[in-house]
Amino acid sequence: MRHQHYIAGQWRASESGRVEPIINPATEDVLAQVAWGDSADVDAAVSAATKATSAWSRTSGRQRADYLRAIALGVAAERDNLARLQTANNGKPIAESRVDVDDVIATFDYYAGLAQDLDAAQDNPVALPNAAFEASLRYEPCGVVALIVPWNFPMVTTAWKLAPALAAGCCVVLKPSEITPLPELALAEVIDSVGLRAGVFNLVVGGGAEVGAAMVAHSGVRKVSFTGSTAIGGAVMKSAADDIKNVSLELGGKSAALVFADADIERALDIVCQGIFYNAGQMCSATSRLLVERTVADDFIRGLKRRAEAIVVGDPMDGRTTMGPLTTRQQYRKVLKYIEQGVAAGLHRVTGGQPVGQGKGFYLAPTIFADVPVDSPLWREEIFGPVLCVNTFESEQEAISMANQSEFGLVATVLTGDKERADRVSAALDVGLVWVNCPQVIFPQTSWGGMKKSGIGRELGPWGMRAFQEIKHVVRCIG
Repeated sequence: MRHQHYIAGQWRASESGRVEPIINPATEDVLAQVAWGDSADVDAAVSAATKATSAWSRTSGRQRADYLRAIALGVAAERDNLARLQTANNGKPIAESRVDVDDVIATFDYYAGLAQDLDAAQDNPVALPNAAFEASLRYEPCGVVALIVPWNFPMVTTAWKLAPALAAGCCVVLKPSEITPLPELALAEVIDSVGLRAGVFNLVVGGGAEVGAAMVAHSGVRKVSFTGSTAIGGAVMKSAADDIKNVSLELGGKSAALVFADADIERALDIVCQGIFYNAGQMCSATSRLLVERTVADDFIRGLKRRAEAIVVGDPMDGRTTMGPLTTRQQYRKVLKYIEQGVAAGLHRVTGGQPVGQGKGFYLAPTIFADVPVDSPLWREEIFGPVLCVNTFESEQEAISMANQSEFGLVATVLTGDKERADRVSAALDVGLVWVNCPQVIFPQTSWGGMKKSGIGRELGPWGMRAFQEIKHVVRCIG
């Protein structure tokens, strides 16, 4: 596969000639040497996107839909290869990588449908109170867009941004994570194969300070869609403000799972474990704060301990593995530091917290702390690793209050056998998405995004395409 930038329909080395190694987190071996861009490469990519904008924005929704469906079919044809590449670069178990690839296929298919429907949505009449006038509504692409995606869900986050941007008629410059660019580079090969106009899709690899910052600051970019940490999201927003750029931000989380005594306890145990240990806890949606009704807390924690200790941590290419390594040495050390901080503070460590294995790889045992004070950094801060913090509550209102005591507001999980309670609690939680008695299944048809410091705007669903469109009204005098 190619390890270069993709600009104006061609694969290119960096203007500087620089390359950097990409590491397998399971073995710490070098997977590839990848071109490493800077502002000169960003200039070339934005210039290519700008030149392609006029023609691409005038294509019909049906034409765009054909390209999106072709991409979905291309990804499906490469499903096994893409899943293995995802696992090699990111470290997630192969079964999880297959889920990721299926998500990419579903997302491109979904936005193909929305693109096709867009033709009929143009120039629709708008009712006015004055018969001397008539008005119509159009949805216009917002221009060249910069897409900046993280390392925890390569290809998936890209699909969530790229598919609606293309459907809307925007030309794109994508920056994959410099840590996990290989899946995106393979996706770019699929996109190249479907015959998009040169410059409609461009990809530049490199560090955030060199490539991401240049993309956000570039005067030719009219929209920035960023997924990553809240701290970097704030920097993106400040830089974009210089040109009054449109910004979408999907940022951090410190999400809560609420378990009531009337829940199906065995099912709740499965859902809670998946919510924190899937992808080794490296999810903005990780339900890393667990609130359990006090009457069932002791039994529930014992059940969590059994399940956590049954998780198979190891080679992510092995189908028996249920949790792979953390994706980077830096993240591995960060998570260990939080665990050490919790131990030093005298928190009750129920299980885990230690490295796994004697060889290479960033492996860490699933970790649970119980009775964690709400002012503890482990309770308040996003750890982004397989660390679950548990607390208890006595009343529904106390559970809601504790769940909402966070600067984040991305998602929550509610586990109860009482439908009316589930409805009340879901309505009261300050988050963008609530799962009730189900795992963290995400559909292209439902929105993704959060409140407070978890971000601005929504991805997926029709709202995902609207994020890349401007509204234009045309008002005419009659007669």
